[in-house]
Amino acid sequence: MQPIPLASLLPGDFDPGTCKLHCAVYNGKHYPIDVLANDPEEWRRWNSWRGPKDDFNRQFVFSLAQDRYDPTLWLFGGIWEVVGRRPEPRTYSYEVVLREDLMGPFIRRLYVRMKLAGRQRRRTMESCLDEMTVSSILEEPFVGEPFPGHDRINHTLADLQVIVNQKRPDWRIALEHMKGVYVIHDQETGARYVGSAYGDTGIWQRWSTYAATLHGNNVGLKELLAEKGEDYYRANMRFALMEFWSMRTDDGHVLDRESYWKEVLHARSLGHNKN
Repeated sequence: MQPIPLASLLPGDFDPGTCKLHCAVYNGKHYPIDVLANDPEEWRRWNSWRGPKDDFNRQFVFSLAQDRYDPTLWLFGGIWEVVGRRPEPRTYSYEVVLREDLMGPFIRRLYVRMKLAGRQRRRTMESCLDEMTVSSILEEPFVGEPFPGHDRINHTLADLQVIVNQKRPDWRIALEHMKGVYVIHDQETGARYVGSAYGDTGIWQRWSTYAATLHGNNVGLKELLAEKGEDYYRANMRFALMEFWSMRTDDGHVLDRESYWKEVLHARSLGHNKN
């Protein structure tokens, strides 16, 4: 089956020659697709950033957020009109307004397929349009990565904060009535912290504490946070479940398994556990 050209979805009177593409990619801290899904104001700021050159020198910006896992897949982030410009480079020098009358219903729903050659992320739209096709159109706007399964969790603290702040129902339902043993590992150093959720506190509530405090009130993690800082901590501390059970499971069993994993992973001698 022939792919559907993106051009077939553009408004009939829309001139690609008036538009620049903004192909937003991971900036070392945040994935653009998460920003688009979760923070409209921050996404606007991404589209108002001016680099060393005046790249957004046309009337419109056609914004796309790169997928986390497939670099040829892009989620549509809206058409922005540039209504003001300042000459200052490397700051938010463009004043942009979202034109919801231009493909507004497709925002966070339209996936575009495009293989972007080279490192230039801001391009003339007409030079790329023939290579841009419709990959899919979601029934509902994209709100973030769906729950992958208890045995597939491997997410940074920054990811976890987004999930908790959104109160994502698929994640909450899967975790709030489960006890478990989890590991938090520093992907830079490999050092680990082993913890557990037991009693009346399900995994969702326990991890929500990490999302709010960063350290979960753990002594060793407080020390690491003070040493490394919040940005490092959010980006490098990854959460995974090692074992999980229903809330009917005896707390003694949970604590016994937590102690077992602390020994196996040397979480006391080489990690961040202090007990």
